[in-house]
Amino acid sequence: MEMIKIVDQIPLWVALVAVTGVAILYSVGLMLLTRYIYGRDRLSLNNEVAGFKFAVIGVFYGLLLAFVVIAVWEEFQSTVTAVRNEAKAVVDLHEIARALPEEDGKKIHERLLAYVDGVLTKEWPAMALGEHSKEVSEALAQLSRTVFEVHPQDQRELALYQDTLRLLALIADNRTERLDNANGSVPGILWFVLIIGGIVTLAYPAFFASTSIGAQTLMTAALAGLVALALLIALMFDFPFTGDVRMSTHPFEEAKLKMDTPVP
Repeated sequence: MEMIKIVDQIPLWVALVAVTGVAILYSVGLMLLTRYIYGRDRLSLNNEVAGFKFAVIGVFYGLLLAFVVIAVWEEFQSTVTAVRNEAKAVVDLHEIARALPEEDGKKIHERLLAYVDGVLTKEWPAMALGEHSKEVSEALAQLSRTVFEVHPQDQRELALYQDTLRLLALIADNRTERLDNANGSVPGILWFVLIIGGIVTLAYPAFFASTSIGAQTLMTAALAGLVALALLIALMFDFPFTGDVRMSTHPFEEAKLKMDTPVP
């Protein structure tokens, strides 16, 4: 919860500058410090052994970081799909309500509008903090009760009612999925391993000493910047409704526009 609050409150450009700046200062500063204390000649003796160990650690950490980035990206994409499918199901249910008996159709239309309004005004801000809206849960419950109170009179209405139940289940299932993903999918222990692993990986250039201190500084800074950016990308995509890289409300806004026309 503390991490999601930090992501929500800090602008993206500030996080970008702060994370990459701290990583570069740490790695380059440690490298320059050890070079100043022990000297280039003494550190260069470690190049062969330390280089082999650094390759092993770099591959291990690179694979772990790539796994997390790919995992959070796939989870982000599945959340996008859930939001779109939920909005589509809302519009489809609204269209079917037009074909139901007049009284039942108007009630479903009103409940759907209340649900969409609640998602846009209440639940989206709540999901930015990994929470859900009780008002939207109640609106969905009222919509369900309204649908369950429909009594089909013939085969045509029965077929429409079956589609109504299917769409209602799609709305509920996709809402559950987006709420589950709002609070992040990467466990805290994995973030701990990633951060500790990054600290260890960025400290390894301090055991080397190349002939050109400028070239070594540039390589160390580039490594630190790439690691920091990858961690920041994983963090931003892990919370799809938080921060500047948050998911758009466009699907529900489009659904509301299509539902503005009253059921005839």
